[in-house]
Amino acid sequence: MAILIINGPNLNLLGKREKQIYGNQSFEEYLQDLQKKYPKANLDYFQSNSESEIINKIHEVGFSIDGIIINAGAFTHTSVALRDAIAGVTSPVIEVHISNVHAREEFRRNSYLSAVCKGIIVGFGLDSYRLALENFLNS
Repeated sequence: MAILIINGPNLNLLGKREKQIYGNQSFEEYLQDLQKKYPKANLDYFQSNSESEIINKIHEVGFSIDGIIINAGAFTHTSVALRDAIAGVTSPVIEVHISNVHAREEFRRNSYLSAVCKGIIVGFGLDSYRLALENFLNS
């Protein structure tokens, strides 16, 4: 099963930024753990701080892979274009967030993406990605 994990802006700083919210582990370290735990999953990873690059990646793979796991970071709350990119492809998408966005600032509670995603997983730390992956693998 081919799954692409997409991380948006500032998530390249995981393990370095706001550790009380996002933890101490880099995403690359966590991805290695996922790949070891799920060797039959064909996991690919893409991170960008650029909205257009994320949209281009969704267009590139969104008709040919089994699923996309996306943490769009701040673009979740601002990007109609990203929402439209997800709506425009046939691969199912699961939205994830490391923190519980509903327990944070009011603006983080609004997602332009949720309505066009298969589901959302929030608040389980990096484990949110594993939960999304397991959903794809068990579907």
